[in-house]
Amino acid sequence: MASIESVRPVYLIVMGVSLLLFAWRLSRSASRWAARLMMAGAILLSMGYALVMPMYEAGKIQYLGSHHGDTSSALAWHVVKLVSMNAGWLLFGWGLAVHAHLFSNDRKVAHSATLLPTTR
Repeated sequence: MASIESVRPVYLIVMGVSLLLFAWRLSRSASRWAARLMMAGAILLSMGYALVMPMYEAGKIQYLGSHHGDTSSALAWHVVKLVSMNAGWLLFGWGLAVHAHLFSNDRKVAHSATLLPTTR
């Protein structure tokens, strides 16, 4: 049977590709800038999930805290991982917010009926 250590890189690759496909399908109905932001974030996230994270899990890239190996290479890969994942989620979320019109001022506000005091 498959162990957790061998299934995790496959799961990360599938998650990265499915996130990219989901963003591509959603961006077809979005406005121009919302689609650009969503796709930029999805590309960064798919690079992080489908390339960088499985390489960490497979042991091809050393973790920053490991004391054997090249520290500058581990630091560089750590920066690549941080930038791709954090900037990816930021851009993807920003694109979703623009697509949902969260930043627009023309939202309709529901006014509740107020009871005015009557004078006798």
